[in-house]
Amino acid sequence: MISKKFISENLKTIFYAIIIAVFIRSLFFQPFYIPSSSMEPNLLVGDRLFVSKYSYGYSKHSFPFSPKIFNGRLLFKEPKRGDVVVFKTPSDNRTDYIKRLIGLPGDVIQFIDGNLYLNNNQVFKSIISKNDRIYCGSTTIETYTFSEELSNSVKFNTVYRKNGGYQNSDKFKVPANHYFFLGDNRDCSKDSRYLGSVGYVHKENLVGKARFIFFSSDYRIGSILKFWKWNETIRFERFFKIIN
Repeated sequence: MISKKFISENLKTIFYAIIIAVFIRSLFFQPFYIPSSSMEPNLLVGDRLFVSKYSYGYSKHSFPFSPKIFNGRLLFKEPKRGDVVVFKTPSDNRTDYIKRLIGLPGDVIQFIDGNLYLNNNQVFKSIISKNDRIYCGSTTIETYTFSEELSNSVKFNTVYRKNGGYQNSDKFKVPANHYFFLGDNRDCSKDSRYLGSVGYVHKENLVGKARFIFFSSDYRIGSILKFWKWNETIRFERFFKIIN
């Protein structure tokens, strides 16, 4: 017969474990799963990564369920252009998105003939490949792959659809205390260009900075439960990959 003391001690252990897990998740690192192809080729569907919660200070969104315990950010640190950031979407303040930070407060962003302009200067990009295929949802699209370099010398790869890509836009003027984000898969990303669904992101909505991938698997090939297919489904080469 199980004693009351045994049950009590186990419940205490579980309670303390939960408290420690919430503490680490809220103040230090939180795991995230990549569910969409909007950040290809740098982040793939099935990547699992750690996000540092302390990088930009803390807001209510640093904690589970975003409790209204305080307003604004504590210990705020300005994010850097080019950071890959997890944030809560302004439309519901609940859904987590991950995108690349392009525009800081006061910046002006515009697309002209498919090229990205930042404060009236074209963002430098050099062609890497003219014959790539990248996922866009459940389908694949033909793309050009470029290396882009922002004004602070941050470099990363982006892809643009060969046919029917995003060409021209109005000027986006980033308001004070807000940021402008883009997906690296430029023609398959719901981001700050779409003001009705994402738009400009307030600094309070920042969750953290993406740091590194700790696990990755391709569910399109098969379930990770099928261990005999691990050589096909698990992307071992992506383990502990630093996110740039």
